[in-house]
Amino acid sequence: MTVHRSHDPFVLVHGSSGGSWVWKRLAPLLRAAGHDVHAPTLTGLADRAHLLPGGVDLTTHVTEIADLLVYEDLSDVILVGNSYAGMVVTGVAARVPERLRCLVYLDAYVPDDGQRAVDLWPPERRAYAEQAEADGVSQPPPPDMFGVTDPELRTWIEERMTPHPVATYTEPVALGSAASRSLTRTFIACTDIPATTPDVFGPFAAKARALGWEVHDLAAGHLAMLTAPDALADLLVRIASRDGGA
Repeated sequence: MTVHRSHDPFVLVHGSSGGSWVWKRLAPLLRAAGHDVHAPTLTGLADRAHLLPGGVDLTTHVTEIADLLVYEDLSDVILVGNSYAGMVVTGVAARVPERLRCLVYLDAYVPDDGQRAVDLWPPERRAYAEQAEADGVSQPPPPDMFGVTDPELRTWIEERMTPHPVATYTEPVALGSAASRSLTRTFIACTDIPATTPDVFGPFAAKARALGWEVHDLAAGHLAMLTAPDALADLLVRIASRDGGA
């Protein structure tokens, strides 16, 4: 991987049923390239799953990432959100745009102002959404859905995925002020989609292009940080270098 020395921090936000563990292969590569890296676990998930009964919603996740930027005194942040975390990074940008340099949507939801994650689900998932809302949690999907074919890695992921709080899917997100809306946003489209899996995030890549964002195709599955960390790290470092003018 090409080494680029910089002090601009990455904040990596995982998707549904994940945790800081999903960045285990990627974070060291970004640090080796000279970047500070923060990869928190969202409340109610993974090592923080014991906090799930506390009424966790989208505001919970947005607030804790925004607060991380403030309390760690981070600025010029490259904020990366995978999957569900497209909702989170959008909300964070509305809260603290002055601390961000750019947002990277890694195969993630791209919501409009006032939309909920469930509004962005394909019609065939609506019945599932109703059941999940009744249960209060969404059960983790099988890693095969995300293009994970290595048996050892698949088992490792399954052992770490936890139920996801449904209230995070049913709360609308705000795009915020003119300052937050004007932030540079980039979309990374993971194009290695299993034949048995619907193309859920392809429409968001198309939406990003229509909005004038830079869109990069990455020949990897939805969990590219685990299945193609070197290629993803190279791409993120290039994005950081471009947006930093270095």
